[in-house]
Amino acid sequence: MGTSVANLVNAEAVRVVHGSRAVLDGISLGIGEGERIGVVGRNGDGKSTLLRVLARRQEPDAGRVTHTGGLRLGMLDQADVLPPGTTVRQAVLGGAAEHEWASRPAVRDVLVGLLGGLDARDVGGLDVPVGRLSGGQRRRVALAGLLVADDDLLVLDEPTNHLDVEGVAWLAEHVRSRWAAGQGGLVVVTHDRWFLDAVCTRVWEVHDGVVDAYDGGYAAYVLTRAERARVAAVTEERRQNLLRKELAWLRRGAPARTSKPRFRIEAASALIADEPPPRDDVALARMATARLGKQVFDLEGVTLARGRDEERRVLLRDVTWRLGPGDRIGVVGVNGSGKSSLLGLLTGAVQPDAGTVRRGSTVVLAQLSQEVRELDEVADLRALEAVQRVSRHVRLGDRDVPAGQLLERLGFTAQRQWTLVADLSGGERRRLQLLRLLMAEPNVLLLDEPTNDLDTDTLAAVEDVLDGWPGTLVVVSHDRYLLERVTDRQVALLGDGRVRDLPGGVEEYLRLRAEAAAGRVGAPAGTGRPSGAGAGAGAGAGAGAGAAAGAGGAAGAAEVRSARKEMTRLERQLERVAAEEERLHAELVERATDHSAVSALDSRLRELLAQREELEAAWLEAAELAG
Repeated sequence: MGTSVANLVNAEAVRVVHGSRAVLDGISLGIGEGERIGVVGRNGDGKSTLLRVLARRQEPDAGRVTHTGGLRLGMLDQADVLPPGTTVRQAVLGGAAEHEWASRPAVRDVLVGLLGGLDARDVGGLDVPVGRLSGGQRRRVALAGLLVADDDLLVLDEPTNHLDVEGVAWLAEHVRSRWAAGQGGLVVVTHDRWFLDAVCTRVWEVHDGVVDAYDGGYAAYVLTRAERARVAAVTEERRQNLLRKELAWLRRGAPARTSKPRFRIEAASALIADEPPPRDDVALARMATARLGKQVFDLEGVTLARGRDEERRVLLRDVTWRLGPGDRIGVVGVNGSGKSSLLGLLTGAVQPDAGTVRRGSTVVLAQLSQEVRELDEVADLRALEAVQRVSRHVRLGDRDVPAGQLLERLGFTAQRQWTLVADLSGGERRRLQLLRLLMAEPNVLLLDEPTNDLDTDTLAAVEDVLDGWPGTLVVVSHDRYLLERVTDRQVALLGDGRVRDLPGGVEEYLRLRAEAAAGRVGAPAGTGRPSGAGAGAGAGAGAGAGAAAGAGGAAGAAEVRSARKEMTRLERQLERVAAEEERLHAELVERATDHSAVSALDSRLRELLAQREELEAAWLEAAELAG
């Protein structure tokens, strides 16, 4: 990739070596003004190294990195280093007087969005010492301290870690509106595929020492990568099939992800014309019923509270909820609303204060917790041995899969399968943890934040494995892409003691939270914000993020009808432009030897391209209103 004098950052022939391996090998690239770049790649392939080098936090072994004069760059590293002995106020606002920061709407927005609703009228939580905060809270404070500054370029390494659904939506809206069009710059490493689609205009894939660039967000990246693989006749058949399956999901998925100009997804449609749906729901339900019978979990009149005396909070109040064989349920909710406690009720680790929890007699339950310490008992085994200790084969769908093959499907090469468990990375341990659960062939699987430490390719592979798993699945996650991908229904814990169905999915959840934040009607009064600061996106995040996400619901019926008519009109114009483009291309072939004619035709094609981009942008705006 070439560089440009107009770039905020230029990297020329950068090389970084770790041990005997070149993590970055002769990389040349630039970050232009107005660019929003997402960085993806497998764990250990050099994403964080690339960010540190571009930010000049790490010197390359060869090559150079230059910044435009006066560039103000802010970086969020994976390690949140907050000065010991300081308070949240000092870490976020420095020595600024209250009247200085309280009068700045942008600063107040960050405090509300990230620190659980603290604003100029309620600043007590800002004086909490950072030493008393949890890891997740410290992460939010570090991010808030970065975002209140007026930087030209933000370099963020996994900013969505420890953010719930609302927090991720708030952050996406913040970075979208932070700079005027064509100004500022963003480079972000994240495994949150919804965030990549919502924010990024380009994707960089780091692999094998190189960086490949793709235009568009995650959906465009998946499509273009599959097209490149097809054109190059790549022989990795299984990898291509997985990409095609992911494309099938992107094309058939939730409305929020398919509201793109249909002319942009015709190529995807051609690729997946014969691709079956990600899951055969009928077959899986039949197998699940055969394995589980009719009863899985029945919660009858369940009430559950936590805390003591005046601090006691009711998480569930007189809840009746049933899970059947083959149900695939996603659970969302603010931090502290009781998501993990709900899983504890299902496993039996938590007992209700009132009501009953009945489990089917045939239930064989497995839970993927947020901790990986359970692998310590097999730390001296090889990865393959740790899996085979559970079982040598597992039944997925209608076939038996050997342990080694399943390990390979989740990114363990033949050589890596013989690595000691103690030497595996965090992401590899997470994958191994899931594999060992699956090898036990449970018929109920509970996943608590399963995306932690996993890269986008591995997440797609995990989703592919879960597609063929017959049983009842409950997923607690802030990763809305995963929830929409592997579950068929979503429910919400809104802090009012109920388990609420979400027919509209995560978008409906954000809308409900925005309404609660705006009117404080049914707002979750006790979302468990410990120590006053940084506990969760809480009520504050919903005000900005949810309102943006649910804007379509606020449009009146007349506006929706008008937007749909406008979409139809624009589509007719786009069809005419496409036909004209096709005619000009044919004429170019016929008159290839006439240089003056070719020049004129090429000029006309460029005009058509600009016209098409304007029409597609207008179509997108109308589609947002139409919902």
